[in-house]
Amino acid sequence: MRNRHLFLLDAAALVVAPIVAFLVRFEDFSWLGQNLRMVLPYILLAGPVRLLVFYNLGMYRRLWRHASIGELKQILVAGGIGAIFAAAIGFWIMPASQISAGRVPLSVVFIDAFLTTAAIALPRLLARTLRLRNPRRHRAEPGRPALIVGAGDTGKLVAKELIANPLLGFEPIGFVDDDPTKQNYMLLELPILGTLSAIKSIVEQHGVAELIIAMPSARGDVVRKVVRAGLDSGIPTLTVPSLPELISSKTNGPSLREVEIQDLLRREPVETDLAAVAELATAETVLITGAGGSIGSELCRQIARLAPARLVLVGHGENSIFDILHELHADFPEVSVTPIIADVRDRKRIATIFKLHKPHAVFHAAAHKHVPLMEENVVEAITNNVFGTLNVVDAALEAGCEHFVFISTDKAVRPTSVMGAAKRVAELIVQHAASKHERNFVSVRFGNVLGSRGSVVPTFLRQIRAGGPVTVTHPEMQRYFMTIPEAVQLVLQAGALGRGGEVFLLDMGEPIRIVDIATDLIRLSGLTVGTDIEIKFTGMRPGEKLYEEMFFSAENVVSTNHPKVLRARNGILPQGIMRRIEALVASAQAEHPDEELRQHLRNLLPDFRPHPAVPFVSGDGDGKELSVKDSPPAGITAIRA
Repeated sequence: MRNRHLFLLDAAALVVAPIVAFLVRFEDFSWLGQNLRMVLPYILLAGPVRLLVFYNLGMYRRLWRHASIGELKQILVAGGIGAIFAAAIGFWIMPASQISAGRVPLSVVFIDAFLTTAAIALPRLLARTLRLRNPRRHRAEPGRPALIVGAGDTGKLVAKELIANPLLGFEPIGFVDDDPTKQNYMLLELPILGTLSAIKSIVEQHGVAELIIAMPSARGDVVRKVVRAGLDSGIPTLTVPSLPELISSKTNGPSLREVEIQDLLRREPVETDLAAVAELATAETVLITGAGGSIGSELCRQIARLAPARLVLVGHGENSIFDILHELHADFPEVSVTPIIADVRDRKRIATIFKLHKPHAVFHAAAHKHVPLMEENVVEAITNNVFGTLNVVDAALEAGCEHFVFISTDKAVRPTSVMGAAKRVAELIVQHAASKHERNFVSVRFGNVLGSRGSVVPTFLRQIRAGGPVTVTHPEMQRYFMTIPEAVQLVLQAGALGRGGEVFLLDMGEPIRIVDIATDLIRLSGLTVGTDIEIKFTGMRPGEKLYEEMFFSAENVVSTNHPKVLRARNGILPQGIMRRIEALVASAQAEHPDEELRQHLRNLLPDFRPHPAVPFVSGDGDGKELSVKDSPPAGITAIRA
C-alpha cells in the first residue's frame, strides 16, 4: 500500500470523528464516560470496516496530487458506503448482539458520516492544492504573461498545464471568452477578463506577451479575429490544434503550435458517418489511383484506418508511391498494401491490374490539375484526364467493382479551361457507366485544397521565404478552400452515399479572396505587407475565372443525409455521347492541333467557353481605374497583364 500516511490519517479520523459526533449530539463530556459500552464498540467495529471499504475502493492506490472531479466522486462514494456499514453496526449489530444496551442515535451516525467524509477528503485535496501552487512558488524566473482565448474545457486544460509546468515558460494571467455567462468569473483562480473584442486593451493593460487560442472547434473567422488582434498588438499567437488534428494526434493532450493558414480558414468539424463509410473498405480490397498525390495519399491514410483487407496503390510517380508505401507500413503494419507503378493511359496494364485484384471500391484521383499548364498541353489534359478515366472506369466495370468514386473539381462547372473541360467529360464517362450498368459510380466535386502540391499556400510561402514579391493574379480572385483531411473525409462520405450517376458537391463554406490569404500568410510570418514583402498582381492567366461555381443551374441539386454533402443529378445523356468522347480521345492520341481539340470539347460541352484573361489595369494605366472597393491594400502593386 503506497499511501500509508493516508491510511494512518484515516484511521485516526475514524477514531476522532465518532467521538466528536457523540459530543455534538449530547454536549456533555461526562456522557462519554458513562456510555463507553456504546461508544467504544461503535468505534472499534465501524472503524476497521470503513478502512476495509476504503481499501477495496482504491482510496490508497491513487495519485491524489493529480486528483480531479473523478477522485472527488470516489471520496463521496467511499464515505457513503462506509456510513452505511457504520449505521448497520450502530443500529442493528450492536443491539442484536447485546454489545450495547441500545442503538447508536441516528443523529450521531449522520454527524459521524459527514465528519468522516470531510476528514478523508481534506488531506487528499490538500495534496492536490499544494501540487498546483508549488510550481509557481518555485519558478526560477517569471514566465511570459499569456492570455488564454477560450474559457472552456480546453482552456482549463491549457491553463493547468502552464501552471503545473513552469519550464514551458508561460505565466497565464487570465482568459477571454465571448460567452456572456462567463464574464467576471474565475477559472482555476484566474480571472475571465472580457470578450474577444477586448483583447487589444487587455494586452496593453496587463503586459501580455503571448496569445494562446484554446478553442479547437472555433471557426476560421474567430481565429482570424484573435490573430489580427495579436498582430495589431505586436505579440505572437499560438493555438491548440483543431479537433481532427487532436483526434489523429499520437501525443497525449493538447500541444501548442503556431497558427497556420488552415486555422484561419477553419470551419465546423466534419462529422463522418463511419459505419456507412466502413462498408466501402472494411475487410475489402480498395484501389486508389494517383495514390501518391495530395488527395490520393490522404485517401490511403484514412482508408487504412478502416482496416481494409488490401490497399492497392496505383501511381505513375515511383517516388511518391515509395513515400506513401513506407508511411503506411510504419503507421498501419496490419494492413496489406500493394504498390503498383502504372500510367492510367495504359489501357491494357490497367485492365490487368483490375482483373488481378478485383477491388470492391475504387477511388480515382489520378489527374493533371494545373490550369495554366494544361492550356499549353491540351493533348496531355485529354489523354490523362479523359482517356485515363475511361480506362479505369472500363476496367472497374469488367472486374465487377461495386463502388467507384471519381475526384472532380469545381472547375468542371461552366469550364473556361481545358483542364476543367476534361474533368467535366470525365464526369460524363462516370455517369454513363453508372446508368448503363447500374453501378454505384459517382463523382465528387470540390474546389482548391490547402497544402496540396502546387496550390497557392506553398507557392506563397516559398515567395515569402525568398523575400518576395508575392504574386497574385487579380485583386478580386476568389476560391473555395478545404484542408486535405476535410476534403477526403467528405469524399469517403459521398462514396458511401452514392447510388450511381450522381455528382456530389462538398459544402466548402464561403469563397475567400486569394489576396487575403497572401496578406494573412505574410503577417503570420511576422512581416508587414508593403514594408517587408510586396504583393504584385500579374493578371489572370489563360483558362482562369474570377469566381468558381460548384454546380450548373440546370443541375437538380438536393440535400443528403450529411449536412456537408449535396447531391446533383444531371440530365439524361445525349445519344452517342460515348462515340463523341472516343473521337475526342482518338484526336488527342493522334496529337491533332490544340485548337481542333478545343473545338471537340466545345462540341461535347456547350457550356465550355474559353475566353481571354480579364485584365487588371493599374490606376496609372489606360482604361478604367480600380474603384476604392477594388483597390488593393497599401504595399500592393499591379503588373499589367
